[in-house]
Amino acid sequence: MTEPVYKRAIDLMEAELGDELVALDPGAGECFGFNSVATSVWRQLETPKSFEQLRKALLDEFEVDVGQCSLELQGLLDDLTAKGLVAKAAG
Repeated sequence: MTEPVYKRAIDLMEAELGDELVALDPGAGECFGFNSVATSVWRQLETPKSFEQLRKALLDEFEVDVGQCSLELQGLLDDLTAKGLVAKAAG
């Protein structure tokens, strides 16, 4: 059984504000604000990635322990999936 991968589910219009991102879904008229961690994950998802690949990228970029990173990354991915911004697919 292969690990699932995460990918962007929609294209957003994006504007950078420092290390954060403001994104607009023009079809739905919804606006999203991404903090620096969410921005990093969104950038990583330009190509589909597994949870492990995303976590490794965050651990390389931010000073955080593995457990905290795993917990917060899963919460972020669940939130982005619930909002229809990210989809999970079989790897």
